[in-house]
Amino acid sequence: MQSNGAGQGQDSELSCLNSAQNGESSSAGGTHSNGLLASTNIGNSVGTNNGAGPGSGTSAASTASGSGLEVGSMKKKKRLSQAEEDVIRLIGQHLHGLGLNQTVDLLMQESGCRLEHTSATKFRNHVMEGEWDKAENDLNELRALMHSPNAIVRMKFLLLQQKYLEYLEDGRVLEALQVLRGELTPLKYNTDRIHVLSGYLMCSHAEDLRAKAEWEGKGTNSRCRLLDKLQTYLPPSVMLPPRRLQTLLRQAVELQRDRCLYHNTKLDSSLDSVSLLLDHVCSRSATHSGKQFPCYTQQILTEHCNEVWFCKFSNDGTKLATGSKDTTVIVWQVDPESHQLKLLRTLEGHAYGVSYLAWSPDDAFLIACGPDDCSELWLWNIQTGELRTKMSQSHEDSLTSVAWNPDGKRFVTGGQRGQFYQCDLDGNLLDSWEGVRVQCLWCLGDGRTVLASDTHQRIRGYNFEDLTDRNIVQEDHPVMSFTVSKNGRLALLNVATQGVHLWDLQDRVLVRKYQGVTQGFYTIHSCFGGHNEDFIASGSEDHKVYIWHRRSELPIAELTGHTRTVNCVSWNPAIPGLMASASDDGTVRVWGPAPFLDAQEVDGVNENCSNMDS
Repeated sequence: MQSNGAGQGQDSELSCLNSAQNGESSSAGGTHSNGLLASTNIGNSVGTNNGAGPGSGTSAASTASGSGLEVGSMKKKKRLSQAEEDVIRLIGQHLHGLGLNQTVDLLMQESGCRLEHTSATKFRNHVMEGEWDKAENDLNELRALMHSPNAIVRMKFLLLQQKYLEYLEDGRVLEALQVLRGELTPLKYNTDRIHVLSGYLMCSHAEDLRAKAEWEGKGTNSRCRLLDKLQTYLPPSVMLPPRRLQTLLRQAVELQRDRCLYHNTKLDSSLDSVSLLLDHVCSRSATHSGKQFPCYTQQILTEHCNEVWFCKFSNDGTKLATGSKDTTVIVWQVDPESHQLKLLRTLEGHAYGVSYLAWSPDDAFLIACGPDDCSELWLWNIQTGELRTKMSQSHEDSLTSVAWNPDGKRFVTGGQRGQFYQCDLDGNLLDSWEGVRVQCLWCLGDGRTVLASDTHQRIRGYNFEDLTDRNIVQEDHPVMSFTVSKNGRLALLNVATQGVHLWDLQDRVLVRKYQGVTQGFYTIHSCFGGHNEDFIASGSEDHKVYIWHRRSELPIAELTGHTRTVNCVSWNPAIPGLMASASDDGTVRVWGPAPFLDAQEVDGVNENCSNMDS
């Protein structure tokens, strides 16, 4: 075929664009055998590479009759199945979108298929040409082919709405008013929308109309969008949904990515980013596409001189805070290029040790809490290294957990002795809830609801504004810690003697129990991680870090290297291939993707990253 370079860089509206530009009108030559009108800019010849020059006059029909039809006359034509016909139509639609209309003609002629119903083709062309009266008449022909009689009214409303807006843009106000009063209103459909449309009569100029109506204006783009909406009311046997082949291919790619246990890159809906010739597969090894998966110890931080109880990356991923039994908090800077961590500053004076840390939403402040017998809370200014607030309501208090309100101006804190406070940045008590023995806290994104796990093996939601509370999660064993996904839908619980559980907070159901981790009555903190929070990681009393895909109960990796209990893990929210773990062995391990290795060297890397693929 003659190469025309069509299709590689064209946008998603190309199928409609070609319909308009390639002459789908009454003045643009004859109708193709596929039911679509002929292109004026493709040319009349087929296959200059086969020796037929531009002036040879070799037509699509004669080419077909000179080859394929002769073969067909010698043997009976195979009857196509419904699936085969569907595939041919999909291919034909895609080729038509690329402007290869003569190729579509040959495909439909040889297969005996029809790309779409002739009435639908007529309707498409009239819509794209803005011939609204003819398009309305086409609806009467399409009525018999439709499953829902009410769909005709909806389609007519969409047509008239476009007609009305185009008249307004052209300054034909009286005609637009006639459409509104004489055609749209009598439909008695979507009166609220009609009231909105009537307001557009007051627009002083076309730009004002387009802005208020959130409409692209008269032309190919807006008519393409209209046609996409109209096609949803037509059965696919009459007119294929727009760009159907691309949609199916995209769904297939997304499904393969969704099933890939190691996929840890940003989701890209573009088909240009993948190969359609191979199934998608990722591996932890850097020799494959899973180079973003953290399974390799890239750094060991040894500056703490006692057990490290907690670690947490800042919200922007540029820093890591670690808290230790040695009474210090160390803040580390993450190098944006090498992802190596460098000591930024040490915050001292936490007499009981540091067992919990919380970054403010803007990462300007860091709150540190101690273990059960600690009644104090420290609020540090990270930019200056100065102590902003040291809060203690009573020496009898136990302030072991904290969570920031999304507004960054308040926080909640509490402990197992029955304290549950809401405070400002100066430590002033704003509200309190009596008798709640708090194990762990989290503020939801609505700014009102605080989740608290307590000594009754449950998580309850507390509203400090109207002083209401409700049960959300009920476990059979103590909830040692929990964390919540970014969208606030899922909660990840570390449950004593049970391990890691995933709950749906909206439906209030247990979604999954993850296997492998050793969890007794120590407080171990797990986390969500990866580009789309598709992964879950947790420490363990057997000295390992376990990683699961969120949908898989079995771990996909066990990271070894620590020599005592791993108390906490934190996945960098901005660098999906970076994770940290804190352990009683006094170290913090920073995990990253395995470096690029030859195949024979991969086994050595995997010694500290056991494969649990099933």
